[in-house]
Amino acid sequence: MPYTGIENFSHNQPERIGVLITNLGTPDAPTTPALRRYLAEFLWDPRVVEVPRPIWWLILHGVILRIRPKKSAEAYAGVWQPEGSPLLTHTAKQAEGIRDVLKKRYGNNVVVGFAMRYGNPSISRVLEEMQQQGVRKLLVLPLYPQYSASTTASTFDAISADFTRRRWLPDFRFVSHYHDYPAYIEAMAKHIEDHWEKHGRNEKLILSYHGVPLKYLQKGDPYHCECHKTSRLLAERLGLGKDEYMTTFQSRFGREEWLQPYTDETLKALPGKGVKSIDVFCPGFSSDCLETIEEINEENREYFMEAGGQGFGYIPCLNATPGHIDALAQLVEDNLQGWAEPDNDADTLNARAERAKAQKEATYPGRTDI
Repeated sequence: MPYTGIENFSHNQPERIGVLITNLGTPDAPTTPALRRYLAEFLWDPRVVEVPRPIWWLILHGVILRIRPKKSAEAYAGVWQPEGSPLLTHTAKQAEGIRDVLKKRYGNNVVVGFAMRYGNPSISRVLEEMQQQGVRKLLVLPLYPQYSASTTASTFDAISADFTRRRWLPDFRFVSHYHDYPAYIEAMAKHIEDHWEKHGRNEKLILSYHGVPLKYLQKGDPYHCECHKTSRLLAERLGLGKDEYMTTFQSRFGREEWLQPYTDETLKALPGKGVKSIDVFCPGFSSDCLETIEEINEENREYFMEAGGQGFGYIPCLNATPGHIDALAQLVEDNLQGWAEPDNDADTLNARAERAKAQKEATYPGRTDI
């Protein structure tokens, strides 16, 4: 098996620390063919759908990919922006914000990039770009605050698969979760308080997380517990009583049981229980995307209002707000502790190159292929 090396390596090339932030992914365009490609990659991941491969291949290619791409393309078309999908644009701005913060401390010694687990820019492409830029130490931060095998571990799988094809591997660190990280909790709390100050506060705060099948919890996935811990810490910071907030789970598909309570069924039932106004925030989504813009702020808003609700406030995700950028940058810096900053002084680099040249001439005199 051929392994990928570094093109045109030079001993006076600066060495850098790389910070790679990742998110789930997005289609290349709001079209049926683009959605078919994207969903084929996403839904074929065994971390996402834990069904025996032969059976799932028949279901995926025989049913789902014949029906779902067109419907999903229509939904994406409703949220698409000139720069691309909301998730793509927000993630790019988050990377830019983190880069600006780190540059003040590390200068050009740190490279910050972003990639998507599915779709583009791909993890392999960005890892290759980073290696060519001299990254020798790599920190990966998946923007999933709560760990799940279906998201965080899948990202690790993709990086590991890429590494199996590389000749020179970097020192490596991986942030598996940050569901209880104080700066993350504080960023959310201030964000919600700002929203309440500008738009008023409704009766109950709904904290909606992406759902996963119940069997994942039964098999030991900590996602359910981490979501509830995030909710508890956030509610405590906001000074909310137990009857003033709820944790729910959204975005389920298929017939099997998922984590409950379901967001849509909860919102349909609340008005009948006397709760006439709610605010909804999605702590597990680092960026607004189809599942928050269309599913929560449109579809679930409609469920609640049609059931007798009188007030519905959607609180946007943290996106690239200053508080979120500061929290993420702090999380990155905490996880860079112990790594020495590269010495890329010009004299140091030139001296290293001269030593390498002298060693080459002493060992392989006259050779031009080394």
